[in-house]
Amino acid sequence: MRLQGKLSEWDDARGFGFVQPNGGGERCFVHIRAFAARDRRPALGDVITYEVQRDAQGRRNATQVRFALQRGGTRGTPAAERKGRDIFPRKTVALLFLAGVAGLSAWMHWPMWLPATYLGVSGVTYLFYWHDKSAARNDRQRTPEKTLQLLALFGGWPGALFAQSVLRHKNRKTSFQGVFWVAVVINLIALTWLIRDIAG
Repeated sequence: MRLQGKLSEWDDARGFGFVQPNGGGERCFVHIRAFAARDRRPALGDVITYEVQRDAQGRRNATQVRFALQRGGTRGTPAAERKGRDIFPRKTVALLFLAGVAGLSAWMHWPMWLPATYLGVSGVTYLFYWHDKSAARNDRQRTPEKTLQLLALFGGWPGALFAQSVLRHKNRKTSFQGVFWVAVVINLIALTWLIRDIAG
C-alpha cells in the first residue's frame, strides 16, 4: 500500500531522515537512494509518497519514494518544467562580468592578473560545483557549502553563476543563495577598492 507523509527529520549531508505518515502512525526511515527521481534534494517538510518495507531487524524503511508536493505546497510537476523556472540570466551576468573586467584591464592598463585571477578561480569553482552535483546524484561525499561560498568570495562567483545555470545546482536553495549574494557584494566592494588603489 502506498502512503503519503512529510519528512519530519532530514540530514542532507548524510542523505537520510524520517517520514511521518499523514494521519499519524509509526514514522519510517528514508534514505536518499530510495527516491525515484534525483532532480532535486529532499528537504525538511517535503511531502512524499512511499511504500514500506521492513529490514532484517524489522525496522520500517520507505521505498519507491516520490515527491507529492513542491516546496511551495502545489502539486508536483515534471522535472523539466521545474528546471526551466530559473529566469535569472546567470550565465549572461557571469560572461559579461568576465568580459568587462578583461576589456577594462586592457583599456585602462590595469594588471592582467586581475581578469586572469577571476577566470582561473571561476574555472576551479565550476569544477567544485560539478563535483558536488555528481556527489549528490551518486550519494558520495559532498563538497561543504562553506567551500563553495569561500570560492565565490575570493573571485569565483562568475564561475558559480555559470555552474548554477548550466548544472542547475544550488540555484534555488534560498539559504545558500542568500549567503552567496552577500559574498558577491563583498567581492565587488573589494574589487572596487583594489581598482581605486591601482588607479591612484
